[in-house]
Amino acid sequence: MPETTFASLSLVPKASGPQTTKDFKSDQEVRWCPGCGDYAILAAVQSFLPELGLAKENICFVSGIGCSSRFPYYLDTYGMHSIHGRAPSIATGLATSRRDLSVWVVTGDGDALSIGGNHLIHALRRNVNLKILLFNNRIYGLTKGQYSPTSETGKITKSTPMGSLDHPFNPLSLALGAEATFVARTIDSDRKHLQSVLRAAAEHQGTALVEIYQNCNIFNDGAFDALKEPETREQALIRLEHGQPIRFGTDNTHGVFRDPNTGDLTTAPVTDTNTADVLIHDANATSPTTAFALTRLADPDTLHHTPIGILRSVQRPVYDTLMAEQLATAVTQQGEGDLNALLTGSDTWTVA
Repeated sequence: MPETTFASLSLVPKASGPQTTKDFKSDQEVRWCPGCGDYAILAAVQSFLPELGLAKENICFVSGIGCSSRFPYYLDTYGMHSIHGRAPSIATGLATSRRDLSVWVVTGDGDALSIGGNHLIHALRRNVNLKILLFNNRIYGLTKGQYSPTSETGKITKSTPMGSLDHPFNPLSLALGAEATFVARTIDSDRKHLQSVLRAAAEHQGTALVEIYQNCNIFNDGAFDALKEPETREQALIRLEHGQPIRFGTDNTHGVFRDPNTGDLTTAPVTDTNTADVLIHDANATSPTTAFALTRLADPDTLHHTPIGILRSVQRPVYDTLMAEQLATAVTQQGEGDLNALLTGSDTWTVA
């Protein structure tokens, strides 16, 4: 594949000098509920952005509707607080028309996976050069605690007083089904891990989806305690590292194996006789099959066992770059277009 078919941050103008976290803090008062996980994510993003070394006027954050969608107000970059579920579509238009921008989408589990589900999957399959941060707190927070597309079955909320009957989405399974080229998961309270995933997403050429488990301490407090509490997290979290055996638990006593009969992935204690059978993580595998199987390890009710890190990172031609090449070819072959001729062409007629 020609090198020109891949977009990269090299098209985005660099900053004129060193930047600090302060450069990316706006003058707006941050207004979320005290203790919200959004504060931790905002701080991580603000301190990460200087690492990109990009002119901040060439960075744009687009959000939809929800608590997370206040993000653009709090960053001293360009931004747009758009409409419910449509942030990926608006960001697609921006990224395809302005390849000199680093475009980010901030969305929530309700915004992205309910009314915005169609927009999300098409951005992923097209592989537009944008980065999507999906804050998942398994609840509708802004509208005061209704169940969301990621709420577990049986969840009692204001809109499901007898328990939700819906089976929840697994966002990463959904993304891989849409052939996303970069899929990752991280946690709001693990700043080091969160920033490492953000770095990888920023460097990716194409659409990068990062699911961030984020606590809503008002309407769904403790949803991810199993992944955060010292007594449970080592057994619950499966930290993925490319090229390394997938092991977890205190002292890495457990591992991920492929069932020889079904081909599914399973977890089991590692022994002297099965050490060689522990699955080696390959985030760059062309087929998304194993990455998809990894997403299925997480039980939506108990979170055991939950992979975090980069599940998939592969290269595929980037939509906005291909579109720019197509337009350039059209101009070369046919000259500049005539909008009036297009609007009044042979496929139009006048009704008397």
